[in-house]
Amino acid sequence: MGLAVTVLAVTSLTLIRGTGLFLLGPPPSFAEQLLWAVAVGLPLIWRRRFPVATTLVISVAFVAAQARSAPETRVTTGVLFTAIYTLGAWGPDRRLARRIRIGVIAAMFGWIGFWYSVNLGSVLADPPPDAFADAVGPIPPLIAAVLSDMLLNILFFGFAYFFGEIAWLAARREHELQAQADELRRSQAEVRAHAVVGERVRIARELHDVVAHHVSVMGVQAAACRRVLDRDPAKARTALAAVEESARTAVDELRRMLGVLRARDHEPGTVDSPAGISRVTTVVERARETGLRATLGVYGDPVPISDSISQAAYRTVQEAVTNTLKHAGAATILDVRIRYLTHEVEVDVTDDGRSSSTMNADGVGLVGMRERVAAHGGTLEVGPRAAGGWRVRARFPLPLTERQAA
Repeated sequence: MGLAVTVLAVTSLTLIRGTGLFLLGPPPSFAEQLLWAVAVGLPLIWRRRFPVATTLVISVAFVAAQARSAPETRVTTGVLFTAIYTLGAWGPDRRLARRIRIGVIAAMFGWIGFWYSVNLGSVLADPPPDAFADAVGPIPPLIAAVLSDMLLNILFFGFAYFFGEIAWLAARREHELQAQADELRRSQAEVRAHAVVGERVRIARELHDVVAHHVSVMGVQAAACRRVLDRDPAKARTALAAVEESARTAVDELRRMLGVLRARDHEPGTVDSPAGISRVTTVVERARETGLRATLGVYGDPVPISDSISQAAYRTVQEAVTNTLKHAGAATILDVRIRYLTHEVEVDVTDDGRSSSTMNADGVGLVGMRERVAAHGGTLEVGPRAAGGWRVRARFPLPLTERQAA
């Protein structure tokens, strides 16, 4: 652009010389005229990279060219406008850019005032006889000419300053929008990543709860079958039947879980209802089949609870019973209690095993229980009892609607 403007300034200079319109007075030599046209126009090449220096150089060259009565003012005036606008639109230091533009505009008006003070004296001393022959209006012609020129310069420099500010604000808004869009994309990517991790944890927890419980039951039943196979075939058949039932149930639950993972939002009817607190009886019965004296007690008036809390309570009981079968050693008594309290639902699983204290507190099962309970804002107590054995107790707070129903 700087080269194109320089060529345009030289072309304008040639045309002005051809018309002989030297409004600023007798011009200097053609070489000097050409020099001033190039000096004002060429610095526009660096207007984006060095906006402050470009504006200062063009302003000084512009005033110097007029002081030397260089006739080319049409293109160089536009160059000065562009320099002030560019500094406003691209100046990296906003305070400095504002000060430089105000200083340049003030200097330009100072130069205009100086030029009028020098040239008006000669006009007033020897005015042309027909200079204002056609002038009409209440304002004296000479004052009207000065005020008109000042108004034109005010509009010129005002628009240069204003449009520079507008361009900078628009660029800043665009940058902020782009930054917000980038931040939004990063946030969405993080949300998707967290969702994937959460889904993987949920799948791992479900797989552990389903597989570990039923495999533990099958292991206990298979061991019982092996011990009584020769001396009591009837008990062996009963144990094998329990193993078969546990395997079938495990497959059914795995199929149901896979159906949940594969189901689409518009196909809710393709998935069976998830395991809930009403199925705790089945868990206790399977534990009883392994030889434990398992009991189930329900206290308080049962109230409708959400599927998520019901499933979390069921999985907590299931994992606690699984741990009893796997880690409780010589446990013979298993007690499961469900309490419907005023503001919460509580499940309590205890046994009389003597080796429960060796359980790994950071095991997958206990971690899964903590995550399930914490997801519903509940509390979990896991540890040995003072009277011996192990206790798992979880409390799930009831939402307001369910409390009202209770």
